[in-house]
Amino acid sequence: MKFPKKFLLLGRQNSSTGVNLNKIIGYILLICGLVIIGFTLFESYNIFNGKVSVPLVFKIQTSEQKASSNNSFDLQKQLDEAIKKQLTEVLPPETFSKILNMLSWSMFSGILIFGGSQIAGLGIRMIL
Repeated sequence: MKFPKKFLLLGRQNSSTGVNLNKIIGYILLICGLVIIGFTLFESYNIFNGKVSVPLVFKIQTSEQKASSNNSFDLQKQLDEAIKKQLTEVLPPETFSKILNMLSWSMFSGILIFGGSQIAGLGIRMIL
């Protein structure tokens, strides 16, 4: 069964019109894929150099509780408060949100680079 010519434009043909259209679309896809990869790498470079802040995906809210009395005889509460105070001095709560935001950007940029390479690869196959 033969298909009409308008359905075969994206397939391999011997006519110069279809081949030229395939090459034009292939070059457009190649350029789009490279632009996606380049933009992602440029933004990642700016983020990791501190020129641009990381997109906020995660925001951890900290709640500070004030001690009701310092003369309390409940040793467990005093111990818990001392441990919380020491932990916040060593690792501030903002650190966790920064790490999560950096990880989310890294995963998103990996997806963008993978998608851009797939688009560019499709363009290369259409050119050849």
